Amino acid sequence: MSNLNQEELKKQVVNIISNQRTGVLATVENNKPHSRYMTFFNKDLTLYTPTKADTEKLEELKENPAVSVLLGFENKGLGDTYVQISGTSSINDSQNLKKQYWDESFNKWFDGPEDPNYVFLEIKPEIVRVLNNEGSPPQELQL
Repeated sequence: MSNLNQEELKKQVVNIISNQRTGVLATVENNKPHSRYMTFFNKDLTLYTPTKADTEKLEELKENPAVSVLLGFENKGLGDTYVQISGTSSINDSQNLKKQYWDESFNKWFDGPEDPNYVFLEIKPEIVRVLNNEGSPPQELQL
C-alpha cells in the first residue's frame, strides 16, 4: 500500500477521530505513564474530552500537560487503522462547549451542562500519526 498524500491522510484522520468517540488518554503521573478510557469530540483536529474539574488527572496535567491519545481501534481484528495524537492539554469550561457536547449519559457524573464541575480537557495536537494502515508504515500528518 503506497503512502497517502497529506490531503487523503487528513481525511482519514478526521474520519477515524470523528467516528470513534471512545479512546485512550495517556498522561504522566510521577514520571510514569497513566492511561484511561475517555470520550472524545473532534473540532478541527483539536480534541475535547469531558471530565470533572476536581479529578486527580487535572492535577497531573497541571504538573505536565503533555498527553497522548489513541483513537480508532474497533476490536474487529488486527487490521484496524488507528490514530495516535500527541499534544498539550488545557482546561476549557466554555458554556458553549458544555452545551454543544452535552449528552444525557453524562447525568451519571454531572448535574447538567451548567454543572461547574463539568469541564473539558482540550487537547491541541502537535503530532498526528496514522498507524496500522493496511500494512503501511506509520504516517505523520503535517500540521
